[in-house]
Amino acid sequence: MTTERLFSLRNRWFTISVALTLGVAAIAFVIGFVWLPSVQRDASFTGVWNAICSAAGVPRKWLISTPASSRVKTSDVVLTPATFANADALSIGRGATLALRCTMCHGAQGVSQANSPNLAGQYAPMIYKQLRDFQTGARTNAVMAPMAATLSDQQMRELAAYYAYLPRVTGYHPAAQLVPDIVAVGAPMRNVAPCASCHGAADHKVGAPWLEGQPAVYLRAQLQAFAAGDRHNDTSQQMRNIARQMTSAEIEAAARYYASQQP
Repeated sequence: MTTERLFSLRNRWFTISVALTLGVAAIAFVIGFVWLPSVQRDASFTGVWNAICSAAGVPRKWLISTPASSRVKTSDVVLTPATFANADALSIGRGATLALRCTMCHGAQGVSQANSPNLAGQYAPMIYKQLRDFQTGARTNAVMAPMAATLSDQQMRELAAYYAYLPRVTGYHPAAQLVPDIVAVGAPMRNVAPCASCHGAADHKVGAPWLEGQPAVYLRAQLQAFAAGDRHNDTSQQMRNIARQMTSAEIEAAARYYASQQP
């Protein structure tokens, strides 16, 4: 029986094991903390030290906080349930005059014949928010951006009050029409809330639009834009996160369901 100590440099098996372990650790360190991060194109990985810090999840400079700037313009509108609680007849009348320039796309009474959104009966906070977003660039559209650019904040509020005053377009859902799952219950396994939880029927979130009776072409296009990130004026990215998880069939089903109107 050998009396040689197990953990001794004189024990060649111990020496070989330690050497192999250190070699594997060194190779893993170089690959994981130097080579893999360094091949990334992100500027934060430029240089060996930056690559190591980024891979390890530690700041390259301590006690310095630099806020990350977004390349995407997002909405800065803050809404509360009381934002348009006291719209008077004078505001509605002035809004009706301003709305004369909107009739080509949104109809004489706020009901579009051109696959533009129906504004009649739409929630006033939602209309105001979208006009503000068009004006600031948080939402882009070749037609709406120049239209909104000339409006004052008061005029946007008056337009919102007028359209909210008009009779709302209601959907037509006969008993034989099944409510799509994406509308009624969402897709819980994909973290998709039901449409009705924000857009009416079950509940309503301030700033979320009334969808009943909207053109299917418009609804489909907006969901696809949210999914692609082309539309990004949703506060906290809730619509982008939902639309990305929706299938093409679910987008189509939701658009057709909400667009259904009395024949």
